Amino acid sequence: MQTVKAALVAAIAVVALAVSLLPASAGENDSLALTISIDGAIGPAAVSYVKDALTTAAERHAVIVILRLNTPGGLTTSMREIIADVLASPIPVVGYVAPSGAHAASAGTYILYATHIAAMAPGTNLGAATPVQIGGPIPGLPDANPDKNDKDAKDGEHQPKSKDTMAAKATNDAVAFIRSLAELRGRNADWAEKAVREAASLSANAALQERVIDLVAHDPVELLKRVDGRTVEVAGATRRLATRDAIIQAIDPTWISRFLAVITDPNVAFILLMVGTYGLIFEFLSPGTVAPGIVGTICLLLGLYALNLLPINYAGLALMLVGITLLTIETFNPTVALGLGGLIAFVLGAVMLLRVEAPGYRLSWWVIGIAAALLAGLTFVVLGSLLRARKGPVRVGAQAMRGLCAEVLDWSDNEGHVFAQGERWQARSAETFRPGEVVVVANIIDLTLVVQRRPALTGEGGAS
Repeated sequence: MQTVKAALVAAIAVVALAVSLLPASAGENDSLALTISIDGAIGPAAVSYVKDALTTAAERHAVIVILRLNTPGGLTTSMREIIADVLASPIPVVGYVAPSGAHAASAGTYILYATHIAAMAPGTNLGAATPVQIGGPIPGLPDANPDKNDKDAKDGEHQPKSKDTMAAKATNDAVAFIRSLAELRGRNADWAEKAVREAASLSANAALQERVIDLVAHDPVELLKRVDGRTVEVAGATRRLATRDAIIQAIDPTWISRFLAVITDPNVAFILLMVGTYGLIFEFLSPGTVAPGIVGTICLLLGLYALNLLPINYAGLALMLVGITLLTIETFNPTVALGLGGLIAFVLGAVMLLRVEAPGYRLSWWVIGIAAALLAGLTFVVLGSLLRARKGPVRVGAQAMRGLCAEVLDWSDNEGHVFAQGERWQARSAETFRPGEVVVVANIIDLTLVVQRRPALTGEGGAS
């Protein structure tokens, strides 16, 4: 019996071990395809998200990463960081513009060109990759009055139309960059240049015909089947993809990426900056309240951190701070001129704050107007309070004592003591008074009241 029991226990242990090992071995052998989704403007939050996701993909030994794009564009600096991470990734990255109705405009076009395989879903588009500068025309677009001699120009020749040298430099740099990506991946470099210089766009099927992308797929499952067996170059080595039976898993943004997405919105950063400034002003006006100082400091530091991640104009930031300073001085020393100058400096600084007008990174005129109105309103409310206080009766100091009634407590010759405002005062006068008599304060010298007899009250019937 003991032998039979031992055999049964051993058999159960072997079966349990086999059952526990089978799923583990199957999970290890399954190929893994991780998806990264960029929806909205490309900025510091997207950079953090893509960098962390590619690191996770390398750690989990994924066979492929699907970078799904649906973006109107974004910041050039963030775009270049994402492209650098994609080019350095040890895992093949497939750029996929999806779902239907999505687009990869501006910075999204550059990123799609940088991926190892470019794909689009039906009903999507890409292009319009012209760098737009604030206050200037879109470089490369036709002039309002083109020269007649340009009719004979060749289609392949592109001359900068804008007279702005900086815009031309930015355009030429963008052209060189996207052509280098096209040459690296073997895609249509001429159309890439056209997308930058002329803001050209293509639909999914047209992009496939122009060799801008590699394939069109309805969904990620079809995409993995279509890329299966393709050969790509990853980190200098040729790799053959085996993705047909890969398991698709999504990588969600970390809380840091989500937090960055909130505070790096220019409007949110601007509001944080204003709340921080107000909090510190209120703390300085009423020391010891603590709460405004703590909230103001946190908001100010968060706002400055967010602005540090954005391409801001420091002259605009300085103008905003000068405007707030002038309005604060106006509050304590009303001159009107300082208030108007501060308001103008604040609005101009807010308009100049961002150096570029990238999609999704524009400072709203509504936010600027509301902030300026609140700042001006606060200043005018304080000024109104000061004017009312100045026109009202004096309530403290020597002037407040003049004309008050006081009761004589004791008197000897020309000196004595009186009771006024709940206190015992030393008093003097050229007249003589009796204790209990009511006198009027005429002046105050140091801490001595100068009093005089109260004038007699007269009525209709004569002296009272």
